[in-house]
Amino acid sequence: MKLNVGLVGGTGYTGVELLRLLAPHPNVALRCITSRKDAGTPVVDFFPSLRGHPALDPLIFCTPDEARLTECDVVFFATPHGVAMSQAETLLAAGTKMIDLAADFRLHDPAEFERWYKMPHACPHLLKEAVYGLPEVNRNAIRQARIIGNPGCYPTAVQLGFLPLLEAGVINPDTLIADCKSGVSGAGRVAELSKIFPEVNDNFAAYGIAGHRHHPETEQGLRRIAGQPVQLTFTPHLVPMIRGILATLYATLTDEFADVQALFEQRYADEPFVDVLPAGRLPETRSVRASNMVRIAVARRPHGVVTVLVVEDNLVKGAAGQAVQNMNLMFGLSETTGLTALPVSP
Repeated sequence: MKLNVGLVGGTGYTGVELLRLLAPHPNVALRCITSRKDAGTPVVDFFPSLRGHPALDPLIFCTPDEARLTECDVVFFATPHGVAMSQAETLLAAGTKMIDLAADFRLHDPAEFERWYKMPHACPHLLKEAVYGLPEVNRNAIRQARIIGNPGCYPTAVQLGFLPLLEAGVINPDTLIADCKSGVSGAGRVAELSKIFPEVNDNFAAYGIAGHRHHPETEQGLRRIAGQPVQLTFTPHLVPMIRGILATLYATLTDEFADVQALFEQRYADEPFVDVLPAGRLPETRSVRASNMVRIAVARRPHGVVTVLVVEDNLVKGAAGQAVQNMNLMFGLSETTGLTALPVSP
């Protein structure tokens, strides 16, 4: 089976990562890549790293008006917030499925979306249908979905880190802490002073203390996992590296006899992209670079505290790789198709 695939917004970091993963995918035929600014430019001229692949050499960026998206089986949106929801009804009416890597279909409450993204939702009636694309939680729903809200990078790491503990009911859901660090690519391919090399290099800083857009998405997911309200303290940091997220999570145990190592090993035993490290081993961001793998370590601490460390590549499992994983599920393919490449080291 070959899927006709379109990509809206192909010039950012998640866009090129999608192209890198989709080009060799055995069940994908790339049909159109859009960019208003760079329409008419060959894709391989814009991204020389993609030169030489037969699926990419002929492709040229086109305007959204020129793209025949309704002829695609699935369209990925690697665009700013607000773009996917403006095209959703047209695509769905044509039978085209959607995977949005922005936030248009992550939050289920349109008022919450408007509060955090400063725009009204264009199709709030579709939010009830949209499926949050975290396969480790929503695999069966993803298989039946027409619209996927692909999770953010921080929310992926935080939810997978707390998931076994909340499901087992062995931690206090009112005292969750997520101390997270991300590489600069997580901020997107934008020319901003705070992201240029002299500002980022040899520096380490927190941001979003007053409120980060990933916070409501993460709490929404944790509430669903726990089946009750949760209270999350979330602090993101920017570190001078290109790729990677390290999330250090803290929670208070309510079961002093809980074997947390066994909980994680059992919960993720059959998950193809979650690796629970042996007790005493700690994960590093470079151990997942350019892969769809998440690596997790868990440890009990004094005073009834449990610490979970989660690493992922923010552009792969935190964005494009997870989107491809969702596509595989939506179309009945093996979930790991096109995603089995080993991490890059060093």
